[in-house]
Amino acid sequence: MAFLSRHLGPNAPERASMLEAVGYASVEDLVNAAIPQGIRTAALPQLPDALSEEAAQDKLREYANHNVVLKSFYGQGFSDTLTPAVIRRGLLEDAGWYTAYTPYQPEISQGRLEALLNFQTMIESLTGLPIANASLLDEASAAAEAVGLMARSVKKGRRVLLDSRLHPQVLNVAAARARAIDIEVEVIDIRAGIVGEDLLGAVIAYTGTEGDIFDPQSVISDLHARGALATVVTDPLSLLLLEAPGSFGADVVIGSAQRFGVPLFFGGPHAAYMAVADKLKRKMPGRLVGVSIDAAGRPAYRLALQTREQHIRRERATSNICTAQALLANVASMYAVYHGPQGLKKIAERVHSLASSFAASVLDAGKDIVSDSFFDTVTVSGVDSASIKAELQDLGYLVRAIGPDKVSVSFGESASQADLVVLAEVFGAEVISAESSIPEKLVREQAPLQEDIFNRIHSETQMMRYLRTLADKDLALDRTMIPLGSCTMKLNPTAAMEPISWPEFAGIHPYAPEETTAGWRELIAEFEGWLAEITGYAKISIQPNAGSQGELAGLLAIRRYHVANGDTGRDVVLIPASAHGTNAASATLANLRVVVVATADDGSIDVSDLDAKIEKYGEHIAGIMITYPSTHGVFDPEVREVCDKVHAAGGQVYIDGANMNAITGWARPGDFGGDVSHLNLHKTFTIPHGGGGPGVGPVGVAKHLIPFLPADPNGPGVDPAAPAPVGTGVPISSTKYGSAGVLPISWAYLAMVGSAGAADASAHAILGANYIATSLQESFPVLYTGNKGLVAHECILDLRELTEVSGVTAADVAKRLIDYGFHAPTLAFPVAGTLMVEPTESEDLGELDRFIAAMRQIRAEIQEIIEGKVSYEDSVIHHAPFTAESLVSDTWDYGFGREKAAYPVPALRQNKYFPPVRRVDEAYGDRNLVCSCPPPEAFDYSTDSTEEN
Repeated sequence: MAFLSRHLGPNAPERASMLEAVGYASVEDLVNAAIPQGIRTAALPQLPDALSEEAAQDKLREYANHNVVLKSFYGQGFSDTLTPAVIRRGLLEDAGWYTAYTPYQPEISQGRLEALLNFQTMIESLTGLPIANASLLDEASAAAEAVGLMARSVKKGRRVLLDSRLHPQVLNVAAARARAIDIEVEVIDIRAGIVGEDLLGAVIAYTGTEGDIFDPQSVISDLHARGALATVVTDPLSLLLLEAPGSFGADVVIGSAQRFGVPLFFGGPHAAYMAVADKLKRKMPGRLVGVSIDAAGRPAYRLALQTREQHIRRERATSNICTAQALLANVASMYAVYHGPQGLKKIAERVHSLASSFAASVLDAGKDIVSDSFFDTVTVSGVDSASIKAELQDLGYLVRAIGPDKVSVSFGESASQADLVVLAEVFGAEVISAESSIPEKLVREQAPLQEDIFNRIHSETQMMRYLRTLADKDLALDRTMIPLGSCTMKLNPTAAMEPISWPEFAGIHPYAPEETTAGWRELIAEFEGWLAEITGYAKISIQPNAGSQGELAGLLAIRRYHVANGDTGRDVVLIPASAHGTNAASATLANLRVVVVATADDGSIDVSDLDAKIEKYGEHIAGIMITYPSTHGVFDPEVREVCDKVHAAGGQVYIDGANMNAITGWARPGDFGGDVSHLNLHKTFTIPHGGGGPGVGPVGVAKHLIPFLPADPNGPGVDPAAPAPVGTGVPISSTKYGSAGVLPISWAYLAMVGSAGAADASAHAILGANYIATSLQESFPVLYTGNKGLVAHECILDLRELTEVSGVTAADVAKRLIDYGFHAPTLAFPVAGTLMVEPTESEDLGELDRFIAAMRQIRAEIQEIIEGKVSYEDSVIHHAPFTAESLVSDTWDYGFGREKAAYPVPALRQNKYFPPVRRVDEAYGDRNLVCSCPPPEAFDYSTDSTEEN
């Protein structure tokens, strides 16, 4: 059976039934009516013929075999590690974990929220700071976020110091992002001390890229004396042995958790982290998991403060991060749980012992090293770096050559004594033992990770059961459809998921020499070509490691294009109210002024308001950002007209491609007016969402913008000490190919569906959305529709009038859906008081009808309130959701029965999900901010809880 028939939910009879309901004879007729003819492409994209699942894997195996897996001793922020098999199989490769959505509905996300809270607690304990976020995208962009955080906190400073000892990719990305928001950048060797005023802060390496350890305490004190802040970049494994940066005054600590069990993945995805001092907690970017209570007074986790969905703040946002690296953060957190503090310390001590023995050996052989103090990386100087690197490569080893006369050797978890012998011999040395090379005053005194969770789950049986316990608390795609609008949650094909953990893909260092990465580069080149063909653009870059970063890359390309043409005054970006929230946030980070264009009554762009804004801002217009189809769930028929007007005003057109699941194969943004677009591989192109990431946000551009695509962060022309030359792009992520490790998933999806299959997937997404809109129209009015009353691939259900007459809010409906076994649609975005529904093409008719039946029954429950049969305060909706504990309790103080609460429709008796907590009290959690693991006694259920506390 062809893969496409496995991917599409409705079979032929179901499709016919759905078409009859929406009033069309065929899927083609429906699409022809829904998508404006003026944007339609003349022919299908030219992709290869669809492959079977087996043939696609065979082709991927061929690419994998073109790579050469070297034993990695390269370092530079990426270390070889060992992923425990129980974590790989029980988390990374388990659909209950990788198909989950971001935990915006906390009642059905307690498992992954607990895992992320473990991650935060781990980082807090290691860094010595009181609060950490639930992951950032990568180490380099985390450094950029830290610079932005310091700039927001130190209003008078406009100069940031970057330690020249930082990894090159960290220097380059942080410098480029800082300059984009008009911060003056100075690259210095921080060990020489600091001079001058007007400082907002410094980013300090602890340890340096060549391995040296420097005590930053005096520099941090000097920064504080000048009113500036200190960010420290550090390796979390080193903090098992090194003193915590928080103990000597660091305000912000960032780094990568990659070496906590996450494969090299040719550069990503890897979870970065950020921990901050208490005074900075409300300015911290990224997501923050906090502890609150539920309606029964029990502890319950949820996303805290403004981090729940900061991009909804649009132009007032301080970060545009939407997708982070939740799945990889969870792997890292479980790695710490499984090994515990003693196990982690043994790994760190072993790594350090190997490095110390190597250093002593080469010194004994008469060689020089750059520093006597180090953790895992030893840099030998005064040698022929090219010949040594080549000799070791022939022996199967990868080391880092720095200039003509330095070689760095960085030891990871997988390094062995036998490896040490080989490495030493190439340097003309024999292995000798050595004492620790960590300065005595920087040796860690207080043991980290003393929390209960890191000290009780160390057997495989315990870990297997812990992972299952957490997964069972959650609703993911393996249990139910996730009908979230604008966040496509479609099938993640298993055949596409399997290859990412093959060693020939997962075990490649991102800076390995090109002759060893031919397979990766062949796959990437072919995949970028396919995306260019699908979008109609001249070239694609897959470097951005999230959709938000793709947006930023595209906007920076537009800004730099104008500057290169002498149009330095073009700093206004027009953003329709119907655009994705991250658009405005990304524009702010690109230092562009946001001007909102109003929405017409039908949900489309208000062209008259657009004309007024163009007239007002004229030569200041850099461009417009259009989400197509819009977040209002409609195909704007005037999109070409809008593009033409902006082009006539001298602006560029950014078409947000996050909703490509509605037009792939039918229309190409590059053909109907776009100059640049990003895509979300974790949506249209089937990379799993993973509870909040990984994501990949490729950016495509027209020919004239090619020079401004993201630059290689380790490219020879990238100099952090000076602004990027006019006419070039700037780096966005830590590596040239971003989160390459998950690209085989999207490659396999396109290989298995081909051109016709990709178009068929879009058509069925449109069919599913219109079937739901038609079926629920009488119960919940659809807010916006397009041509002939049709919607695109999603629809907005308007509850505002029902709320006025009943008191029932869209949030109430979201919570009640949990009792029916459903994840809620998108709540209150882009319009407050509404629910946005997107079924995707992967859901069969039975699942769609199950959702429709649930929504109709909830509408009947609302009607009981409207008719006065029950008050809102006493209704089942107001008190939803219900745990199994609450339903079997001897105390039941409600006017409705247990059966109505738990089994509102008969089908639930066969397959019932019970949430682990009652409705979470969001306000309580914000008033009582706790963002680390609570003690075990907090979960003592031996005492009675207080219902409706």
